[in-house]
Formats: sequence, structure tokens, C-alpha cells
Amino acid sequence: MVNRATREAIVSVADDLFYRKGFEHTSFADIAALVKISRGNFYHHFKTKDDILEAVIQKRLTDRHTMLERWEVEGRTAMERICSFIDILISNGDKIKLYGCPIGTLTSELAKLNHAAREDAGRLFMLFRAWLRRQFVALGREADADALAMHLLSRSQGAATLFNAFQDQDFVQREVDYMKDWLRAVAAESFKAAGDQQP
Repeated sequence: MVNRATREAIVSVADDLFYRKGFEHTSFADIAALVKISRGNFYHHFKTKDDILEAVIQKRLTDRHTMLERWEVEGRTAMERICSFIDILISNGDKIKLYGCPIGTLTSELAKLNHAAREDAGRLFMLFRAWLRRQFVALGREADADALAMHLLSRSQGAATLFNAFQDQDFVQREVDYMKDWLRAVAAESFKAAGDQQP
């Protein structure tokens, strides 16, 4: 039980440090100091930083999957569920303003390093892409659901990147409002198409 708690603490601290400092600039010593364990005890749980990275990616996948499940329960409609995704820019705004998107920054860093785990990190985006695609199908846009999902995902990533660059709260609020206006227009097209098909 103690070993499991220590391992979870290491992964949690590493997750935060990889986000704030970057994977490359985070050392074993940085993580061990915050967890308050010896280097020997540290190596009992993880032999390499890549082992920790693998665990961090898995943690992020699990955490995001749990978040998406919560949105499924809380959102009565596909519109409400998609809005939960858009609102991440506001609800996580303080962190995004300082450090960018945790998924985008990690995948970009691993790509620049040509790291073997870059594809594993890309699964985080795939998780959101697949979930958004399902929401657009539920909204009646089966034919272009994936294109719509990718559009919203890229718009959100762009807004997060520029929010981090310019530190402009008004900008990110406008982007959230634009995305919701766009979503309402997409839904209206779906409702109109469904009405036109009725006898």
C-alpha cells in the first residue's frame, strides 16, 4: 500500500513538473525532492525518466477519460457536452495562461525531441477527437462529424497557444464565445436539414 502511494505521488508530481517545466528540463532530483524520497527509493519505482513519462501519459489518459465520462453524465444534450469541452479554456484558464495546454505542450516537446513516446502522447488528442466526433454524430452531423471535431480541436488549441503567448483574458473569452456561436450555427444546420427531410 505504501509502495503504491509512493508511486502515485511520483507520477502526480512528475505530471505537474512536466507541464510546468517541460519533460526535458525535469530531473529525477526535481521529482524526488518534491516527493521527499531518497534517490534509491525513487529507483525502486522507476528506473528511467522515460518510464515516468509513460506513467504520466497513462495518468493523463485516465484523468481525461474520467472527465469525459463526467461530461457525458452532466450534459443532457450533445450541445451541452461540447460546450463543456470549449469551456476548458476558461475553467483551466489560469494554468493555460502560464503554461499552455498540458496536452499540446507535451506533444510538441516530444515531437521536437523526436521522442519514442510522441505517438503515445498523441493518444490524448485522439481521445478528445473521438469523443467530439461522437458528440457531433449525436448532433445529427454524422457525415462530417470528424471534420467538425478536428476543427473545434484545432480552434481550441490555437486559442490556448495564443492565450499563453499574449496573456489576454478578453481574447480567450471572445474565442470561447466565437466557438459557441459556431456550434450553435452547426446545430441549427442540423435541425434545418432534419426538418427538410420530413414528409
